Amino acid sequence: MAPDQPKDPVVAPSDSVAPGVASPQTPPVVVGRPTLRMVADLAGVSTATVSYVLSGRARGSARVSEATVGRVREAAQQLQYRPNQAARTMRTGRTNVVLLSLTMLSDPWSQAMADAVSAAVTPAGLTALILADGDWQATLDRQKADAVFVDGIEPGDVTEIRRLVERGDRIVVFDDTLEPDGFDVVRSPAIGGCRLAVRHLLEHHQRIGCLAVESNRPRSPRLQVYYDELAAAGVAVGEHDVETFERDAASAYEAATRMLERDDRPTAIYAVSDFAAISAIRAAHRLGIRVPDDVAVIGVGNTLEGERTRPTLSTVGPTDFYSRVARIIADRATGTDTGPGRLYEFDWSLFVRESTAV
Repeated sequence: MAPDQPKDPVVAPSDSVAPGVASPQTPPVVVGRPTLRMVADLAGVSTATVSYVLSGRARGSARVSEATVGRVREAAQQLQYRPNQAARTMRTGRTNVVLLSLTMLSDPWSQAMADAVSAAVTPAGLTALILADGDWQATLDRQKADAVFVDGIEPGDVTEIRRLVERGDRIVVFDDTLEPDGFDVVRSPAIGGCRLAVRHLLEHHQRIGCLAVESNRPRSPRLQVYYDELAAAGVAVGEHDVETFERDAASAYEAATRMLERDDRPTAIYAVSDFAAISAIRAAHRLGIRVPDDVAVIGVGNTLEGERTRPTLSTVGPTDFYSRVARIIADRATGTDTGPGRLYEFDWSLFVRESTAV
């Protein structure tokens, strides 16, 4: 029997031009499907470097310079190179899909989260798959994903999450009560921020209305903050000072309109979400009521849309929340973070803008 032949050495991605590989050049005329070798030849690097860059692993790595990353991506774009997804999945076990389960896509919070995650994962060659108000567990059984973000879970979901983690799924859960258990937990407790919002209005107003989400519970935590803070300040809550809405902007707009059309309308509105506050501003504009001159409005969430509305929306929320959470998800999806489940907590602040300016 012939002696075993030595195996080819494993070559780490190189930041230099590979031996025998031509320097960057004018893209060749491509006949048929572009290949990894064609990209490597055009970029002037090895195929290992191309694979490393296009897999997303080069992001933030000292092993490959930004200049090399740029050359590889430019070459891939010029050649219109697309990896064979089926082959890559079989070879690596990765799908290049990130699943986002969001409770309500029409909410600016969900829109901002979807935009931030998409921006974070796209450079790594991943696609964000958005699931709004759907059965994310059943979807994950049908469609494997490199990482999963779940906004809001039911008590019975924890057992299912643990099952999915045990089979190898990487899951990030947005919840204020869970502890990490093989999955990441993002906490962003809103109650302290809501107190800041109501107290801010109490500095200049005695008639404060509240736009609250309809709930099966007598009072949701964000609504309870309103009652607690007004009671602590010795301010009475009128019979019609609280209007409820369903979880959509149209319903919030109708609730705000009802509140603002009353003869005894409040001089300030505390809305339990930014999208409800923005709806209140739009309702006020339609009714000829000036914000903040006639009525001040504050929201909850610190969404990007609040900065874009006119007047800009005063709000409470964490700083850089969306981009930071998106990075957590992207690092799990690309394998940059392979550690145990972690807890990430975000503190809230008050952002005073034009809608409550005195």
